Amino acid sequence: MAEVLKNAMVIVNNTSNETDVLTVADDHTYTVLSIRICERAGADELFNMYVRDDAGSTDYYIYDSQSLPASATFNDNDKLILLKTDVLSIKFDSAATAHVVISYLDQDD
Repeated sequence: MAEVLKNAMVIVNNTSNETDVLTVADDHTYTVLSIRICERAGADELFNMYVRDDAGSTDYYIYDSQSLPASATFNDNDKLILLKTDVLSIKFDSAATAHVVISYLDQDD
């Protein structure tokens, strides 16, 4: 089993649509080590972050209407295990501009 430290980086630009941040590859397990979200538009925001299961039918919320103040950075260092074909997604309540950086350990099964 190979283990590699990686980052996933996404810029959310002026949209309130769902944005996929990290999709787990087949036969892999990802251990999320940190989540950082930096608000870049200078306005207070609310965001939801959740994991979609491999069937895509259920969203499992990690954050629900989480506050992100103007020009601030949200940081979470709790561990999160994602299994094959899980998708980590983010959605802002309004049009937002933010940078999302996820640090994780990729474990090849």
